[in-house]
Amino acid sequence: MTLVDWRGFAGTKAWDALDIAEVEGATVRVHWTDAPYKWHVNDGEEVFVVLDGVVDMHLREDGTERIVAMGPGDIFHAGIGTEHVAHPRGPARILVVEKKGSV
Repeated sequence: MTLVDWRGFAGTKAWDALDIAEVEGATVRVHWTDAPYKWHVNDGEEVFVVLDGVVDMHLREDGTERIVAMGPGDIFHAGIGTEHVAHPRGPARILVVEKKGSV
């Protein structure tokens, strides 16, 4: 067993990652960020868990954009083809599980 101290992790730039594990072709990482990512569509499933901070998840579905506010413990699942972008409200740490090499 390995205990990972993610609470002290702070990147030097937005979306820096602390690699936790690789599980059957998926990466498990803690990202630190204080800036939005970019609009994207993953080529595989993605699970996004806010560990600390607040993140507004923007989604585009059928030409309509909506925003879901996420706090610690909230989980977002982006299926294949889900267009989305994360906008933190200040510093945030996020656990992301996704296909290795995904954008």
